[in-house]
Amino acid sequence: MNIVVLAGGNSTERAVSIVSGKGVCTALRERNHRAVLLDAYFGREKLEEDLFPAEYDVEKEAAWMEEKSRDLEKTMKERREFFGPYVLDICRQADIVFLALHGANGEDGKVQSVLDLMGIPYTGSDPLSSAMAMDKGITKVIFEAAGVPTPKGVTLDKKTCTSRLADYGMDFPVIVKPCCGGSSVGVCIAKDQKEYEMALAEAFSYEDEVVVEQFIQGREFSVAVVDGKAYPVIEIAPLEGFYDYKNKYQEGSCVETCPADISVMLTKEMQNYAELGYKALHLQAYARLDFIMDEEGNMYCLEANTLPGMTPTSLIPQEAKVIGISYPRLCEKLIEVSLNKYH
Repeated sequence: MNIVVLAGGNSTERAVSIVSGKGVCTALRERNHRAVLLDAYFGREKLEEDLFPAEYDVEKEAAWMEEKSRDLEKTMKERREFFGPYVLDICRQADIVFLALHGANGEDGKVQSVLDLMGIPYTGSDPLSSAMAMDKGITKVIFEAAGVPTPKGVTLDKKTCTSRLADYGMDFPVIVKPCCGGSSVGVCIAKDQKEYEMALAEAFSYEDEVVVEQFIQGREFSVAVVDGKAYPVIEIAPLEGFYDYKNKYQEGSCVETCPADISVMLTKEMQNYAELGYKALHLQAYARLDFIMDEEGNMYCLEANTLPGMTPTSLIPQEAKVIGISYPRLCEKLIEVSLNKYH
């Protein structure tokens, strides 16, 4: 197949997206697909005659994208449109676009809407499901309605909220996070009023809506759901702090165990909630749902990720490996289940 692996973009998660894209593109080429890496935001400097060549240097393209990251801030001030030169022209020629974008303008349904309108097939969920899952406040409401346990929380608007936690019927400690951010960027734990005000300022520096939820002390887990079926549960144990941006992407900062060392009963319960959350948000093809479990075994679903990290050492590839699916085969499988949307 001729495949565009669309990565980069202009979100705070651009660097992670490039790593995911490089991994996916390399893996698909190992499976004899003519995959090319394409920066959604910076595009290409010229349109090649052969868009999907037999010989292709993935590393070279990824290095160019990393180099272009230096121009991101400047370009965003000068340019209004999101898609870079030739991006949609190249995507039009592909059999499918593998979305390796993360964060805003990628995971939130906007890119999916454009591809839908242009009749270009892509991996993952549709625009509405992507947008709902991206908004942590909306996700919380949907989870509560569907019976998926989730921590008590509230969505605050920058213009109208107060900084008194008691006004929202909550006590310290709490977690404060941007409503639509990803990769735990801007997420803080607040144990008192001073920390809470600092956390609000931090989260509001990213966007105008934030989610404040009751902090749950416990173990962190993740469950991939592929084509509606849950994969083995993986436990993420940060060596210090919680599973924030640093712990997600700094090698050796977490101990990840798959399958997780929990009972069969708890495993089944978490997998059932993952499938229920996936279904409630009307997700398609694949997603990753994150959980926390307290000492009593009460579990809470924190969020759903519609375009989770796809580096070879990311969580979903680790879960797939346990059931005998290699990383290259997984990348191919995610394309297969995504194509089901179009039949």
